[in-house]
Amino acid sequence: MRVAVVEHGLCNLDSITRALEHCGAEPFRATGPADLVGARRIVLPGVGAFPAAMGRLEELGLRDALDRAVLGDGVPVLGICLGMQLMLSVGEEGTETKGLGWIDGRVTRLVPGPDERVPHVGWNAVEPTAGAAPFATVPAGSDFYFVHSYHCVPDDPAVVAATTPFGGGFVSAVVRDACWGVQFHPEKSQAAGFAVLRAFLGTGGASC
Repeated sequence: MRVAVVEHGLCNLDSITRALEHCGAEPFRATGPADLVGARRIVLPGVGAFPAAMGRLEELGLRDALDRAVLGDGVPVLGICLGMQLMLSVGEEGTETKGLGWIDGRVTRLVPGPDERVPHVGWNAVEPTAGAAPFATVPAGSDFYFVHSYHCVPDDPAVVAATTPFGGGFVSAVVRDACWGVQFHPEKSQAAGFAVLRAFLGTGGASC
């Protein structure tokens, strides 16, 4: 299965590419609109600042191309870390910036609780909602690897696929039709992360 991995310059793609290959996919890097043509799945990764990432998608002509592929053609997409955040309406990092808007909501800074620090770095629990497709084959109690300072606050609770008990609890996965987002890094989360990637590679083609 051909999987387009969006390369906007704010992420090292080697790990996610190897993980997708391990899960049976044929990943390739998408640096412009033409690269998305014929993709069966799209992965939108990212590490860094929300405004910079949206700016790069605009510069590369990928913002409109992603809309056409995901909203128009119904190609399933997986947003990872910053990539999940970009799927929401607005990011509050630095200057307020419009996101892709595939899922209504905002991206706000994590507020640490006692004995917690931001950035949130390392392994932590992910508590799936009942029937959440990304975690169908993930053993209960599995931990995943996180690196982030901001988190997603969707308007609609129905899109929440998992939460994580940090900073009072935050949304660590979302699903809206063919749009999947995970705040953790599945490519760095060993067997549990690979299970999420395999579930994504088996999703249907309903549009967002």
